[in-house]
Amino acid sequence: MLKQLNEIVAELEPEIIKLRRRIHRHPEPGFEEKETAALISEVLNREGISHETGIASTGVVGMVGSGQGPVVGIRADMDALPICEATGLDYSSENDNMMHACGHDGHVAILLGVAMAAARLEDKLPGRIKLIFQPAEEGPGGALPMIKAGVLEDPRVDYLLALHIWSKEMAGCIGIKRGPFFASADEFDLDILAESAHGASPHQGRDAVLIASEVVQSLQGIVSRSVDPVKPAVITIGKIEGGCRRNVIADRVRLEGTVRAVEKEVRDLLQRRIEEVVAGICAAGGADYELNYRRQYPPLFNDEEVVDCLEKEAVRALGRDCVLEISEPTLGAEDFAYFLERRPGAMFLLGGQNPEKGITAPHHHPEYNFDEAILARGVKVFLLTARRLMQE
Repeated sequence: MLKQLNEIVAELEPEIIKLRRRIHRHPEPGFEEKETAALISEVLNREGISHETGIASTGVVGMVGSGQGPVVGIRADMDALPICEATGLDYSSENDNMMHACGHDGHVAILLGVAMAAARLEDKLPGRIKLIFQPAEEGPGGALPMIKAGVLEDPRVDYLLALHIWSKEMAGCIGIKRGPFFASADEFDLDILAESAHGASPHQGRDAVLIASEVVQSLQGIVSRSVDPVKPAVITIGKIEGGCRRNVIADRVRLEGTVRAVEKEVRDLLQRRIEEVVAGICAAGGADYELNYRRQYPPLFNDEEVVDCLEKEAVRALGRDCVLEISEPTLGAEDFAYFLERRPGAMFLLGGQNPEKGITAPHHHPEYNFDEAILARGVKVFLLTARRLMQE
């Protein structure tokens, strides 16, 4: 099948690149990917692939193949980011302050390539591929709504695959990891409630700014002193607001933060210790507080047997030198984790960096781009791995 697949993908590659550029020109925020979903439906209709639209708002789910073996779900996220593009590309974003700065346009184009190639190779597939085009990965999260809408059933999905184009890896390289891969992502809003006074008479009030500064410092001590140092964890305060003018003791300060962990036990510990630290500091400073702690994406764990299949097929398609074993998890987060809580599967990385072409900007950057030569490689690895899982 590899020889035939190579020929088909080579023929489809210009169309896959063209689709990526169309999507890139028209980026849309989460749960508003109407134009992207319409393009996906247009391609699937043209290929004669049955599909449903409007799932979890803008999601699209298709089915390709006629075999009676296992069903392999392949997921691509569709949403963009509120970033003003500065790449200067001929196909730059035409939507104000909206950009595909995380590779999701490539994810969609690759999965459309899988759909087109699989439609031409149906007789080589012992099972079926469920094409899952998901909204809102960047937030507030489209994976869970799609799962609740039943995308893993009727027919039941047996295995799941996804990729993430990765700016840190060289173009075309595949990054794989067994077990824990992406972190959980929780967030909190903390309001320190104190008592105002004149800046010249601080003893007559309770300074919310001082208390907030102590909280920020002490929260860093949770990771360095309460968490096992060999277990990854991060508490980041990304935003502070408080006070009204320079000579007034602030009576209220808001802190907004994100909390990351790879292990469930560490995630639980961080939530508990944050509350304990805040409560202690506020009590000592004579202040009150309001803490709104929200659990978001869970940690992402790759199934070892699925990664074994992925590695074998990636090596077969691309060569041993292009398949890299990733030693440590990232503290980035991915809502594909919700899918992997329910079915065995794996996410892998597809390198997009190419310094010779000036493609080096990181994710979520106004100049972010990736080498389009990688799109065909993603199609091949997905299809070969899906076929092997059907045979397993």
